[in-house]
Amino acid sequence: MTNNTLSPFHLAIPVDDLQTARSFYNEILELEEGRSSDHWVDFNFFGHQLVIHYKPKPDLKKNHTNPVDGKDVPVPHFGVILEWEIWQKLAKRLSEKSIEFVIEPYIRFQGEIGEQATMFFYDPCGNALEFKSFKDIREIFRK
Repeated sequence: MTNNTLSPFHLAIPVDDLQTARSFYNEILELEEGRSSDHWVDFNFFGHQLVIHYKPKPDLKKNHTNPVDGKDVPVPHFGVILEWEIWQKLAKRLSEKSIEFVIEPYIRFQGEIGEQATMFFYDPCGNALEFKSFKDIREIFRK
């Protein structure tokens, strides 16, 4: 099934410290907060709905990894594909805020089909995030 119209996605993730996670998504990623309760908080995640839900998870920070480009990519992970300039600004801002990257911002497939920028880091509750950008967004699924 092919659909060229993007719809906002909804993603709910577990966090073991609601206030620390709330501060991270508010202050570090600078996401706008929506509705909330004592157990969850909605965020505008670049036009998508991200919800953090309180759930104790002592083993969350022991994620599995798969090798990609000689780097250990955390699995599972989630994120969003941004415009090139927005990705560059976010990478700079996160570096200035001393984010501890799992995989530092870098360019994959430079000068090739699917050239993309990517970076990985964890939120304070151990959820792995990837932010990426394609030099040419039309190549997002191109082989």
